[in-house]
Amino acid sequence: MQNYADAIRHLITRHATGLAVACIAGAGILALRRWMAGGVCRSKVRLDGKTVLITGANTGIGKETALDMAKRGARVILACRDVTRACIAADEIRQQSGNGNVVVKKLDLASLQSVRDLAKDVEENEERLDILINNAGVMMCPKWKTDDGFEMQFGVNHLGHFLLTNLLLDLLKKSTPSRVVIVSSLAHEKGIIDFDDIHLDVQYERETSYRQSKLANVLFCRELASRLQGTGVTVYSLHPGVIRTELGRHLLPTLALWQRIVVTPIIMLIKSPAAGAQTSIYCAVDESQANASGLYYRQEQRDPGDDL
Repeated sequence: MQNYADAIRHLITRHATGLAVACIAGAGILALRRWMAGGVCRSKVRLDGKTVLITGANTGIGKETALDMAKRGARVILACRDVTRACIAADEIRQQSGNGNVVVKKLDLASLQSVRDLAKDVEENEERLDILINNAGVMMCPKWKTDDGFEMQFGVNHLGHFLLTNLLLDLLKKSTPSRVVIVSSLAHEKGIIDFDDIHLDVQYERETSYRQSKLANVLFCRELASRLQGTGVTVYSLHPGVIRTELGRHLLPTLALWQRIVVTPIIMLIKSPAAGAQTSIYCAVDESQANASGLYYRQEQRDPGDDL
């Protein structure tokens, strides 16, 4: 027994530094995971009789937001480019929420005609629209063009949503109090809108394009809020945090092997789509924000379990 105890003491002494590093690293990882988890929307508001339209709601934070809205009793419209995947998502949301009033409508934000078609459909077939959540987006894609010849990130992230929102304003005003929620990004802080080369034809850089489109989201929120003052329609923009979704699908293939090796464990630490949806949900339903408009929200530095 004494020999066993001596061996343990020797092992601990010999590997004290390594054990200390491992403990510190473990504590750091747990702290990072806790920091990145973010807060939770605690609002218990019901949305029975209300209608919510969410773009890009077949996956990621859009799907999680749609699930939350459905659990609150809302009629939820998933406006998506891929109708097949959207129908699968809608079935899952119906089953998980117990709300059968979840429908799918076709929307390709890279086509202004598709945007107009959806808006016409909603205007003609929906009695009201209480919450519009502009969630869909593309990030770090190659130099692609929309059907109308716009640079893809600017066209999808901003122009498509800009048109959709304006086409649905009459219905939103009819349904007041109503809200418009615009999912932007912290990337907007480094954004610069090049009005002389808005589509970056002279020199395309995917990061520059993404930042520009997200800045356009925030500026649109502020201007729209100003123009809608007194109408009963309020507007919010937000940064959901770094989320484990499909949004980075164009970025990861461009990374070197060593970069992927470094990034992979970090990806496992970042927010789940359910955690990432909390800010969108907060802006869409929280009572304390009923009279706020034009503001920008972010919550990734709060502790998990904190109220937003």
